[in-house]
Amino acid sequence: MCAAAVAALVLLPMAVPAAASSEARVARAAIDCPSGYVCIYPEINFGGQPWVRRAVDGSVKDLPSAIRDRGSSIRNNSARTARVHEKRNYSGRWVCVTRSGGSIHDLRGYNLNDQTRSLKINRNDCG
Repeated sequence: MCAAAVAALVLLPMAVPAAASSEARVARAAIDCPSGYVCIYPEINFGGQPWVRRAVDGSVKDLPSAIRDRGSSIRNNSARTARVHEKRNYSGRWVCVTRSGGSIHDLRGYNLNDQTRSLKINRNDCG
């Protein structure tokens, strides 16, 4: 019976780091997109440090190197629609993100993962 108690004590500390690392992943993914902004994240499911753009500042023909060809998810918390394009100057394949909380958690489904090059912000609807 003593051996079983020692085995339980030995296994207990091993479980703690797994929970702690799981919490760290949750905290890392918890960076939210502020109201009035479009945010492009470098990891799927809105993970990593997002690149943020105030929607009223308009479109970006060539995204900065911090997110260029690195975007994996996008959230739009603005009153405008946002289209992310695979090439600069709003060309190539694109996907539109609806206004007021629209989001795409994984750009792989649109063949645009790590292929974000420009961002078009519009007042019209997606389509």
